[in-house]
Amino acid sequence: MRSAITNLKRRSQLLLLAICLMSWMISEVRAQVVIQSENDRLIRLPRPTVSPEFGPSRPVPSAPYWIEKLRIDSSISQQVARVQVTQQIKNVSNRTIQASFVFPLPYDGAVDRMTFLVDGKEYDAKLLDAKEARSIYENYVRQNQDPALLEFIGNGMFRTSVFPIPANASRTVTIRYSQVCRKYNGLTEWTFPLRAAQFTTRPIGSFELVVNVVEESKIKNIYSPSHSLEMKRTSAESATVKVAQKHVIPTSDFRLFYDTSGKQLGVNVLSYRPDKSEPGYFMLLAAPDIQLVEPPTRKSIVFVVDRSGSMSGEKMDQAKQALIQVLNGLNPDDLFNIVAYDTDVEVFQPEMQKFNDSRRKQAIGFVHSLFAGGSTNISGALTQAVSMMQDDRTPSYVVFLTDGIPTAGIKDSAEIVKSVVMQNRVGARVFSFGVGYDVNSRLLDKLSRECGGVSTFVRPNEDIEAPVAQLYNQISSPVMTNIKLSFENNKLKVENGKVINRVYPRGDFDMFAGQQVVLVGRYRKAGNFDVVLDGELGGDNVTLHYKARLTDHSSNETNSFVEKIWAMRRIGEIIDDIDLNGENDELVDELVKLSTRHGIITPYTAFLADETSSILNHEANFDRTRRELSQLGTETGLGGVAQRAAKGELQRAGNENFGAEAADAPAGFATRPGGMGGLGGGRQAKFRDLETDEEVTVESVRNIGAKTFYLRNGVWVDSVVTEGQLKKVSEIKRFGDAYFKFVEKHGKKVARYLQIPEPVIIVVEGAAYQF
Repeated sequence: MRSAITNLKRRSQLLLLAICLMSWMISEVRAQVVIQSENDRLIRLPRPTVSPEFGPSRPVPSAPYWIEKLRIDSSISQQVARVQVTQQIKNVSNRTIQASFVFPLPYDGAVDRMTFLVDGKEYDAKLLDAKEARSIYENYVRQNQDPALLEFIGNGMFRTSVFPIPANASRTVTIRYSQVCRKYNGLTEWTFPLRAAQFTTRPIGSFELVVNVVEESKIKNIYSPSHSLEMKRTSAESATVKVAQKHVIPTSDFRLFYDTSGKQLGVNVLSYRPDKSEPGYFMLLAAPDIQLVEPPTRKSIVFVVDRSGSMSGEKMDQAKQALIQVLNGLNPDDLFNIVAYDTDVEVFQPEMQKFNDSRRKQAIGFVHSLFAGGSTNISGALTQAVSMMQDDRTPSYVVFLTDGIPTAGIKDSAEIVKSVVMQNRVGARVFSFGVGYDVNSRLLDKLSRECGGVSTFVRPNEDIEAPVAQLYNQISSPVMTNIKLSFENNKLKVENGKVINRVYPRGDFDMFAGQQVVLVGRYRKAGNFDVVLDGELGGDNVTLHYKARLTDHSSNETNSFVEKIWAMRRIGEIIDDIDLNGENDELVDELVKLSTRHGIITPYTAFLADETSSILNHEANFDRTRRELSQLGTETGLGGVAQRAAKGELQRAGNENFGAEAADAPAGFATRPGGMGGLGGGRQAKFRDLETDEEVTVESVRNIGAKTFYLRNGVWVDSVVTEGQLKKVSEIKRFGDAYFKFVEKHGKKVARYLQIPEPVIIVVEGAAYQF
């Protein structure tokens, strides 16, 4: 540290941001923040400290600068991205520092017209080829004994001239460049390197990323596996997506996929198969036109509103406002009705009503007349709602809201569900909203599962209106309904069985105007396939065909997020099966294996976060998990709701944000499903605490790329290591000749994992190595 401070007194260079120049290098090119002295000696990169509770503490270098603001603007059209990066950097020291930007490049440059400006003044810069740049990268790793730049060895470099940053002053740095985006399987992909911000002792004050996409054809699917998006569609051929965060340390690069299609539905498939001897993983993205079908497809919808005594006051007012907002958004010719219940059941009209302005005003008057009082007759209200629907040719939905448990009519949960299913002759999907902690959360989950819907839980301090309105916005305009998915290939024999299995969400699904469906599953056979969607479109049975290729073997981890999302959804389904159908040893066994392998910590496998637990003792972990699963017996209260909410988050993985919460969206923007908030980017694991109903960060479990590491006795251990591999583990001293030979042999495949500064055990090609 003393030598670092001494070097800072002389001229130094700041390697502040590396620009990703080719989107297909997503796992190879990363941004960095380092100090480089006058004699090219690079000073060790700062990093956030590791809690002493979970690992050894180590000195953290002080950084004389702070990135106050970071904004990325990208305009993409015809596979070309034009990017501008603006950073406001503050010198927090009491001396002037001489800064220089250095950007690691990919092997072959697909970038041109790179421009570098400081406070509007352009500075010179030059490109170094991979051979010239290699010495800089290797010198840093060797001299500082810090693996941070390992992954750049073999890359070229873009280096700017020196510019001053006065003491306690800020400078605005701008980089502009053009980049050719990768395109495959009909998807255009753009990547921007954000992971470098982990090399900082202080979060970025303000981070904003805005991408404008303009194409000649209609844009259908837009998806980010790394971040939750705010999205605005100005036309069928254009879209703007945004990520905005405060005080953030990004742990993953930004990735964006989109496709264009002249068809009414856009469908694309991503696949990942790291092991040819095992089934692969696929993700299907499907989206219709953003414009409403003209005329809009008629739907039937019944609103079931709890008006029992416990709903009195603010909850009742919010429920009324939510219902009025939805009524104002119904489409002409929709069929609708309202069921209000306490001890008794009251309906707006005896039969389904065709929506028009006159009926809207009458319905709003009915809503205003509702008041809270009495018991909770859930069975009577729901059976009344589903029995009113008679037309099985129209998509049918029930929006059910309650804040309590059944206290009138049928009270047994299983009998309530059985009764509703029997009366649900048109197959209406039931969407349940549980308000507060006094609901029977298992009953709501069971209703939604048996009736093809989703259950949502509104905490006591949350507004009812927002989630109800959000749901209705999603289902307001059906395009294609009751869709069945299959992959077909005439060359495959019938006796080989289905190509795909364990597809989630399970069962038939609907697609709505302006919405996107994300399905994940497993596949057994690779090759070219006909993706077949059978469903109902405009009242007619239709079959749509699309082309897809399922890879035989993945040579890199580019699409490893597909496996992770599948594992999260599968774990959610396992917990759901155990919750609703009872414990099963095979399911518990699979839950333990998936949680351990992928670092997906649940309330029932939270003990894996304990450094004293063994990830190798499967029998003990199985028994512990089975005991913890007994908590599912809690149906009401905070614990009951928290468990079902956590389960739902896992089941919807890939559609919800699992990272830092996105900032409030400005007018015209809507949160776009997708984003794993740093999935695969070196993030720490998280799970929902059942005692507080809050998300807890686990510092002893780390997800990096396709691997998971557990901190055990001061060593990060690869989750797939076996007892046999540990007995034969090869120890390699860091930064020695054997170390660099290992890196040269295995390349960037291992460099990302070797960046862990603490001792680490990594499994590569069936063997364990300790560094």
